[in-house]
Amino acid sequence: MLRRIFILAALMMSLHVMAQQAPKREFRGAWIQCINGQYIGKSMAEIRDMLSTQLDQLYVAGINAIFFQVRAEGDALYQSHLEPWSRYLTGVQGQGPDDGWDPLEWMVDECHQRGMECHAWINPYRAKTKGTVQLDSKHAAVQHPERVFQYGDLLIFNPAIERNRMYTCMVVEDILKHYDVDGIHIDDYFYPYPADGEEIPDEAYFQRSPRGFKNIEDWRRDNVNMLVRNLHDIIHDIKPLAKFGVSPFGIYHNSETGKSNRGGSATSGLQNYDQLYADVILWQREGWVDYTIPQIYWNVGNKAADYAVLCRWWNNYCNDRPLFIGQDVDRTVAGVDPADSTRNQQMLKLDIQRGLSNVQGSCMWYAAAVANDNGGYRTVLEEKYHRYPALQPLMKFIDAKPPKPARHLRFVTKNSRVYLVWDAPKAKKLEDMACQYVVYRFAHGERIDIENPENIVDITPRAMNEGGSVELEGDCSGYTYVVTTLDRLGNESKGVMMRL
Repeated sequence: MLRRIFILAALMMSLHVMAQQAPKREFRGAWIQCINGQYIGKSMAEIRDMLSTQLDQLYVAGINAIFFQVRAEGDALYQSHLEPWSRYLTGVQGQGPDDGWDPLEWMVDECHQRGMECHAWINPYRAKTKGTVQLDSKHAAVQHPERVFQYGDLLIFNPAIERNRMYTCMVVEDILKHYDVDGIHIDDYFYPYPADGEEIPDEAYFQRSPRGFKNIEDWRRDNVNMLVRNLHDIIHDIKPLAKFGVSPFGIYHNSETGKSNRGGSATSGLQNYDQLYADVILWQREGWVDYTIPQIYWNVGNKAADYAVLCRWWNNYCNDRPLFIGQDVDRTVAGVDPADSTRNQQMLKLDIQRGLSNVQGSCMWYAAAVANDNGGYRTVLEEKYHRYPALQPLMKFIDAKPPKPARHLRFVTKNSRVYLVWDAPKAKKLEDMACQYVVYRFAHGERIDIENPENIVDITPRAMNEGGSVELEGDCSGYTYVVTTLDRLGNESKGVMMRL
């Protein structure tokens, strides 16, 4: 027993040391959901004020990507050409904002002004949730009831029907063509979560068209595979630089031997592969998703699904695709660090993930919990883990070419204030255009090291193919400044240097 405690303490110490080295590139996301009802009963102005406050707090906390839920049940929190307005926005499905507001357009602008990515988060299969009592007459489930099935209190777009796959792709195409989103994001709801006494009513579809499959489970997985592959293809065909990712349930498959191996993790909970029919590992291996965010919402020490066990498992089976960890803020701050009963599990969890070679960041469930500093979570991010800014992880399989450097770097004095100013590099193709700039500062005699995020003064807001500037605060004399260019995927140019 003492030996186990010593080993655990040594492991935690090594992870803590590794975590002290702040990464220059790290994904720091947060989910802003609609299904929690945070908009209901508020005017559009009140919703905007609430979201603006959340974004400001998230920015201070170092969050650099937002997943904005825009399709919860075959509806829309944007001006859709296909689906009715969401009841989660106005209280009545089909009723839009009374002031003409478009939440997705607004959110994209607000995120980009803060230098954050904005991903449109959709659910591809859910047509009606438990609390929805009335569907709009234009809803697809009303127009085409043969395309959905009842499962408990839910209506589900049947994954076996090709028309449903086409329809979901049309929804995504509509978003991509009308909004400057940085990606499309799908969550963990594929085939419905199992409910006692409920059977998925798709046996007749399987018997009619088995497509060579011998059992219905493999056939269901292939139904989902086809949608994921189709979504990937249409996203990168319409908007090649957009990212496509998934946040699956935290367990892929339970290991029958109780040991972590290719068959699954040493866990005993609900499984993506077996019960939700989501073969996430296949999607990674085939390159059908650009990133994965498994929802590892359990705490360290959970007997059925230990956070540390699952982080290590996903780290070993990410198949060379970017891997971020989905964090449950409220569960984390309610947990106790096994090595220090005076602390919750936030630092323990973040140290574990930063100690794993293939984990490149986190996404927080949910954004408001971070913004509201539940359990001091935001404070720890600000003061420790996100103290320094971070660039997005690279996705070289989409684009690996860095942009050209900024031009005409110069100092400008205006009203006794000093600014560092530059022009955008020349570029003809979208993938080569400047999207943001990073400004580094070094004291006289200090080694120029742009790999250390502690030297970053600013990462500018997002603006395509425009120059930029930053106000220099305090006594700037003797400092050397370096400016680099970022393209849309975060590839970084060589630096341009100037000393004041």
